Amino acid sequence: MLKMEFHCHTIASKDSLLHPADLVSAARGRGIDRVVVTDHNSIAGAVAAKALDPELVIVGEEIMTTQGEILAAYVTGEIPPGLSPRETIRRLREQGAFVSVSHPFDRLREGGWNEPDLLEILPLVDAIEVFNSRCMLPSFNTQAGKFATRNGIPGTVGSDAHAALELGRALLLVDSFDGPDGLRGVIRHASTRVKWSPPWFHLISRYASLRKRMNNGLDMSI
Repeated sequence: MLKMEFHCHTIASKDSLLHPADLVSAARGRGIDRVVVTDHNSIAGAVAAKALDPELVIVGEEIMTTQGEILAAYVTGEIPPGLSPRETIRRLREQGAFVSVSHPFDRLREGGWNEPDLLEILPLVDAIEVFNSRCMLPSFNTQAGKFATRNGIPGTVGSDAHAALELGRALLLVDSFDGPDGLRGVIRHASTRVKWSPPWFHLISRYASLRKRMNNGLDMSI
């Protein structure tokens, strides 16, 4: 079985200071086999990390749409924010990307979904995120898990790491696979190993955002 981190960020995200090299080092140190790097509206950090370890890193992106955030793996071309969910998914499908949905029922942060909008795109996606370590209320993950079961759609999990110490707190355990089609083939039989992250973890990303604003974005260098 491969241990897979499906949701994490680097310094290419506005709220992270984690350099790609440090992410790769942390993943190796924790025995993680695959890492989908999903920066906000950017693939720059993922591309830089993949150059350091092509087998470990999968290029992904977390994309803000007009309704909520889409979480994608095997992205080959960056998708801009602000598009409709359908247009975002269409562009990802053109690339052959694997498409999931970020923290769908988290009502405490930007990027959550309401159920009618989620139901509308459900036939177009491969999975939804059923556990996100950074969801402040466990009920948000519980609701996502029940929704996935009720609608017969696979689930992804992820730490949503913005710092090295968070990486691997939520892992998918999957059979060996190759590429997005291979992932689609094994995702339904995946098991999970998850750990909730306490609310103070959000201070890490708040600090990163503040530091970048104070330094006029200089910390964005990869």
